[in-house]
Amino acid sequence: MSDFENQSIPFTPDLSTKPAVEGFFDEATNTISYVVRDPAGKACAIIDSVMDIDYSAGRISSESADELIAYIRDNDLSLEWILETHVHADHLSGAPYIQQQLGGKLGIGARIIEVQDTFGKIFNEGTEFQRDGSQFDRLFEDGDTLTIGSMTAHIMSTPGHTPACITIVMGNAAFVGDTLFMPDGGSARADFPGGDARKLFHSIRRVLSLPEAMRLFICHDYGPNGRDISWETTVGAERQHNIHVNDSVDEETFVRVREERDATLAMPKLIIPSLQVNMRAGHLPRDKDGNPTLKVPVNGL
Repeated sequence: MSDFENQSIPFTPDLSTKPAVEGFFDEATNTISYVVRDPAGKACAIIDSVMDIDYSAGRISSESADELIAYIRDNDLSLEWILETHVHADHLSGAPYIQQQLGGKLGIGARIIEVQDTFGKIFNEGTEFQRDGSQFDRLFEDGDTLTIGSMTAHIMSTPGHTPACITIVMGNAAFVGDTLFMPDGGSARADFPGGDARKLFHSIRRVLSLPEAMRLFICHDYGPNGRDISWETTVGAERQHNIHVNDSVDEETFVRVREERDATLAMPKLIIPSLQVNMRAGHLPRDKDGNPTLKVPVNGL
């Protein structure tokens, strides 16, 4: 038996439940957002939404979020949850804007508190910035559940890329955020503050202990070697073909390869605005006069 099959998960996967999943690709940030629908009704959830920003001009717009909203309205769906797999460092969340338009509760992993503490210091936030996760409607611990209509979703804690990363499993579909990429894309970086390549390896092994037929939906794709953008794979395909963490790759090899690669990577172009906004559940920070304002910490990251 493979070590992948020995990793504990806090629930019994239900492959008989097959949610409808619609992916929306944001070309500017290579992000895939999802609308996930209860197969037995009209209830749905949004996972990893995007708000558009022209950083050089200091302008924020809602085209990507509006596409999700239009899809839900056009299909007469009922939005129950707006979920984040982690605090993203490469795009702004559209959660508050979507919530204002459609309702729904906003949820993220409970270790958001650690992320808020780390980046609250880096951005020199004052005492008015709450570091208790209270900007979100619910903080998920490992093993927690939520319901979307008649469908139960299960939460797996999968830290490594960030401390607060979670994988959300709904029936035969798992939403892995940045923990895994498509097999030819490998895995996410682990060099941000609070990241850890060794923890990432164990989190990936945990995800890959799910049944081989489990569908995996990723948060980013960059079309390696010129292939078309893609965002759905399976546990079985990852175990066989993932270039960083297939069944033949041991922990020490993964950590070495991951850390060597991370040392060559530039910071994401939108990391400065993304972290400030996303650690606030998608809300913009404001100055003492109430005006939306972003900071640029010098040599802070």
